[in-house]
Amino acid sequence: QVQLVESGGGSVQAGGSLRLSCVAPGYIDSRYCMGWFRQAPGKEREEIGHIDFADRITYADFVKGRFTISRDNSKNTLFLQMYSLKTEDTAMYYCAARWPSCTVDPTYWGQGTQVTVAA
Repeated sequence: QVQLVESGGGSVQAGGSLRLSCVAPGYIDSRYCMGWFRQAPGKEREEIGHIDFADRITYADFVKGRFTISRDNSKNTLFLQMYSLKTEDTAMYYCAARWPSCTVDPTYWGQGTQVTVAA
């Protein structure tokens, strides 16, 4: 069982930045594909992007260079740096872990952290 704990959410003005973190308090194999998802009220959950064991990163088209995913395996931590936030970025943000590849549905989910972007 892998536990994932997100943090760093909050309220920010449009145009601002936030950095989300996702920590796996216990051991997590660095070969897991780690990703970020979000779900806005009334909408389906969507993937923001993911990073695989070789640090290859894939982003959804809507990211358009505003978000950056990174990981620190020494600290079992995944990051999502968000810039130029828009009101439509308001959502619950989740991190997820997939095994054995990035093409399967996530195996483990965090509890989520809320991001609210005000106009």
